[in-house]
Amino acid sequence: MLPTLVLVGRPNVGKSTLFNRLTGTRDALVHDMPGMTRDRHYGRGRIGDKPYLVVDTGGLEPVAKDGIMAEMARQTLQAIDEADAVIFMVDARSGMTSQDKVIADRLRRAACPVWLAVNKAEGMNPAVITAEFHELALGDPLAISGAHGDGISDLVELALAPFSAEEEKTDDFGIPKIALVGRPNVGKSTLVNALVGEERVIAFDQPGTTRDSIYVDFERDGKPYTLIDTAGVRRKGKVFETVEKFSVIKTLQAIEDANVVVLVLDAHENISDQDAHLAGFIVEAGRALVVAINKWDGISPEQREDVKRDIGRKLAFLDFARFNYISALKAKGLENLLKDVEAAHAAAFIKLSTPKLTRVLEMAVEQHTPPKNGLFRPKPRYAHQGGKNPPVIVLHGNALEGLRDDYKRYLESSFRKAFNLQGTPLRIQIKEGESKNPYEGKVRAPLTESEATRMRRKKRVRRKVYGA
Repeated sequence: MLPTLVLVGRPNVGKSTLFNRLTGTRDALVHDMPGMTRDRHYGRGRIGDKPYLVVDTGGLEPVAKDGIMAEMARQTLQAIDEADAVIFMVDARSGMTSQDKVIADRLRRAACPVWLAVNKAEGMNPAVITAEFHELALGDPLAISGAHGDGISDLVELALAPFSAEEEKTDDFGIPKIALVGRPNVGKSTLVNALVGEERVIAFDQPGTTRDSIYVDFERDGKPYTLIDTAGVRRKGKVFETVEKFSVIKTLQAIEDANVVVLVLDAHENISDQDAHLAGFIVEAGRALVVAINKWDGISPEQREDVKRDIGRKLAFLDFARFNYISALKAKGLENLLKDVEAAHAAAFIKLSTPKLTRVLEMAVEQHTPPKNGLFRPKPRYAHQGGKNPPVIVLHGNALEGLRDDYKRYLESSFRKAFNLQGTPLRIQIKEGESKNPYEGKVRAPLTESEATRMRRKKRVRRKVYGA
């Protein structure tokens, strides 16, 4: 499971700015107005070889008794209980406040480590601005700047120090771990029971029946599998209960823990932004993916065409995944679903030889030469595999930093077709440092006497001809 970092602090101390910095996104709204963040944002980040989940919470107003601020405080306190580490943010420019003291008192009773980050410290003396925050008794304060990135790496490295680096899953013949994810009431638990052949999890016609991720081991046709039934991820506006809000963390962790993710959609519902965001997180995590459109038996042929058009329009970026139209309740389409899961699992852990990769690269370049970028044309020379789950293909050559994104997508498509990599994302990486001048940094050898004589003769001729 990935460690979860939760950002806590009073309103307007810069939590959303730090969230965007840690995730490399602009997902959280940033504005110079307290209380802009009300619902939590969940994101994925990585420092070195350590990935993590980060949660941006609403501003914590411990003294609020009712209203939206009280609800935000209640949910933030629940986040603290769910965290593996808490980053408590204070404002260097405002100094320590009474609110900071109340929050610190609550955090001293937290079960997880708490790191005190003094934000907005750019251009200031760290020793001076952190001095007064020692009074909070949460260890040595760390001066950072979420806006400028100062001190962020040190902060995250300290917070993640107790957690081991991500281990690459390289067992091609391991038992596939399959996470079922999607909005509430799309039929995930019913699908688990249908695959297992018995009622192993509660399936009830009420959103939110599943509150935590449930692992179920089973065999089908003599092949072992592990299913992970996750809580449904609601749209932000429909998330009311705190326990449901933090089941989102469990879902994101289940995605990271899985080899293959089955995104379950409801044929009766339009594809929502939440569906697309969840699919995007799966792709970002690099997990193999199969899409299951459930309750397919309950709609008319005309509605089916509308559903397929909706999928093609809103989930076009999942062109590598296979789509299955199933009925979990009637156990229809499950055999093909499992076949696609196995194919996606095999593609995610495929072993690709360097000669074959290079041959495909050469054929792709011969058919479509990379366009020039400035004065130089990128020249891919050879390729090798740099990782699995998802497959990573590393390109070597000259001026490869000039490869355009559309050409990288063309190469990705070429590799995918050549090796039948259906169901898994594919990463193209550039081996940096090979397009530099090979003579850069080398000392020029001195001229021999004959070379020097010829050079002087040429200079005399030029002076006679050009008068210089």
